[in-house]
Amino acid sequence: MSEPHPLEKVIAAYGEAWNNHDVAAILALHAEDSVFENHTSGGKGIGKDAIREILKGVFSTFPDIRFEARRTYVRDSLVIQEWTATGTLAVPYTRGSDTVYPTGEKIAWNGVDVMPFIGALVARKDVYVDSMSFLRALGFTRLTL
Repeated sequence: MSEPHPLEKVIAAYGEAWNNHDVAAILALHAEDSVFENHTSGGKGIGKDAIREILKGVFSTFPDIRFEARRTYVRDSLVIQEWTATGTLAVPYTRGSDTVYPTGEKIAWNGVDVMPFIGALVARKDVYVDSMSFLRALGFTRLTL
């Protein structure tokens, strides 16, 4: 049996930091000029200060958000991770001209992260979410693209 790839430990610590909402620990695993881009929401941050603001937004929108890795692929300096997120919406969420409001109900949605690394640091995090199921889970009834 082969040795686990060194990034497997890093990505486990990264996931734990996210589930603990530990912004400092998350940022410590990002390179200084790291890029964080959510291709579903359109949010993009370059550098730790911008990424910190994205994290604050995520954790204030879903204060109980947690991620469960479903599959993790590690090769060379690249990690691809499929995950399921759960959380309870805490603030109104607007899409186009429609807004949904917090109901107190926990929702779940799936996504994938693509993360190239420089050494043991995230160089870039590209987030792709199953947006249709996410929006339906939030309670949007009229979905337009």
